[in-house]
Amino acid sequence: MCRIYGTFNVHSDRAELRRVADLMHHGGPDAQGVAHRPDWALGNNRLSIMDPEGGAQPYHLGRVTVVFNGEIYNHRELRERLTGLGFHFDDQCDGSVLPALYLTYGDRFAEHLDGMYSVAIMDLRQTPRMVLATDDSGMKPLYYHWDRAAGRFHFASELPALLGFAGVRAEEDEAGLDAYLTSKTPFGNRTMFRGIQVFPPATTAVLSHRDGLRLRQRPMAHELGLRPDRDRTLTEAGDQLRDLLSEEVSRLLIADAPVAAVTSGGLDSSLVTALAARALRDGGGSGSLHTFNIAYTGTWPSDERAYAAEVARAAGTTHHQVEVDPATFPDLMTDVVRHLGQPNADPITLSTFSLFRAVRDAGFKVALTGDAADELFSGYSRMTQAVAAHHGSHWIDGYLDHLAAVPRALRESLYTDEYAFAVNAVGPALPPGVRRILHSSPGTRLQRIGAVEQRYRLPAYHLRRVDHLSMASSVEVRLPFTQPSVVRFAAGLTDEQRLVPGVGVKRALYQAAQGLIPRSVLERPKQPFTLPVTAMLAPGQRLWTLARDVLSPQALRADGRIRPERVDALFDEQAARPGDTVSLALWSLMSHQLWRQEFFGAAGAPLTLHTPVRVLQEAA
Repeated sequence: MCRIYGTFNVHSDRAELRRVADLMHHGGPDAQGVAHRPDWALGNNRLSIMDPEGGAQPYHLGRVTVVFNGEIYNHRELRERLTGLGFHFDDQCDGSVLPALYLTYGDRFAEHLDGMYSVAIMDLRQTPRMVLATDDSGMKPLYYHWDRAAGRFHFASELPALLGFAGVRAEEDEAGLDAYLTSKTPFGNRTMFRGIQVFPPATTAVLSHRDGLRLRQRPMAHELGLRPDRDRTLTEAGDQLRDLLSEEVSRLLIADAPVAAVTSGGLDSSLVTALAARALRDGGGSGSLHTFNIAYTGTWPSDERAYAAEVARAAGTTHHQVEVDPATFPDLMTDVVRHLGQPNADPITLSTFSLFRAVRDAGFKVALTGDAADELFSGYSRMTQAVAAHHGSHWIDGYLDHLAAVPRALRESLYTDEYAFAVNAVGPALPPGVRRILHSSPGTRLQRIGAVEQRYRLPAYHLRRVDHLSMASSVEVRLPFTQPSVVRFAAGLTDEQRLVPGVGVKRALYQAAQGLIPRSVLERPKQPFTLPVTAMLAPGQRLWTLARDVLSPQALRADGRIRPERVDALFDEQAARPGDTVSLALWSLMSHQLWRQEFFGAAGAPLTLHTPVRVLQEAA
């Protein structure tokens, strides 16, 4: 696990490259390496997980240079295959197979990888070219700035590091606020910075002086044309899923560093915990699995520590109860915003950041989690409501409103006239593919929802958050549910094996968990793993004081996009009748303002809403 960065057709001195590397030191504190030439550079910060004594990056083989972030779980099989082709390897580190893999398969090398990764390759054999690839689920993001006119390219694993390059300016996308409030963070290849994008999942990019930047989308695991197995019963599906998850969890436990598990107390993480603990016992390992749960000082709704402790006892783990004082949240928010690089409207960001800091403080560099199960196996209430809705397309608007930080009607009432005009001129905040998939893609309604969740929401909103906030504390997160074999299996389930309104969600997953985790956990009502922000955002609480300060009428008038009187009305409503919709709206607006302060100065950079003028001129 590492952080990577680099340039193409750019002259960067060593001081600039060192500055960029230092901005990601937290994600790779064990070693730094760079290959630096007059017109290109590849750099790496290493978090040593596999073969700590080997694996020095950048990797070199002939005139090919490679840097890599992530884990390649099938590296042993690849090493054996490549050795048979005549290649020699000096160590057992997973990434060391990449140069030989590229030399063997060319630009299609990523099709042979099983893992989470972002890779950058500089090929000088003929015309200089750079090849970059991201994994099939988008677990290891790669941000980039491409100056088409000058042919200059910069990339980095994190946004603040990318902004450390002299040739990359921090300019706010004026319409980004609308995209953020529409989907809790921008979807697709969009970021909150003008001119800065992120590679989508399953992307291979090729960069050359002649052709510029060309992107090719590989099929994601759920897009391989798999058809549901209608002859398989729910019991059979559960048994097969349990065996598959057991195999993947066992593979993901292999590391040359201590491995722990995050146990929230819900189904997904509890199942991963139970399988990991069993794998360690069956493998004859010494000691028990260590598990971590987070809760908050005081009495708050949705506290899951009792369920997590029960799972830990049943699995025989050494359990760590992490407790965070909500009074510290205002101070934590600045750290979280800085590491994310752009706002994410889910209050769970504070919990995630605090949890992984505690994991690392306890001496662990790797953690298994249950993330992504809801997206694959249909665990969200928005999916149930969409499936249960009447025929027609109205369910689409309801589903998309569930994805939003602020529902559409409330969102539009917040905007000033000038900003509403700008937003309408720019066009839809969501990528066109979202509505296209929901309206007209093949498959059932639930299958179309799953496709949107996995291509757009999961990588942008969920996986990037987990990656950035775990690596902020030098912790590598491994996710059994995003393994390609598990994603393909989920794609082969019938709708009824995933979700039946009025009966249950994630039905195959619940079936797989039978006998492995306590019945009290299996039978408990589903609740979101998040910060109880509705209760915490109340008069007298520190979050309330922070929100009132950050969202002051003066600050909002200076920004020019949000009506101060409407925000004051939201505060009044939250004080009188606390509710999830209003509290999340206030939280989201506050997070956005804090992001602006962090990246554009104390009051945020003054905005000139020039985008609609440009668009209207082009249209004319």
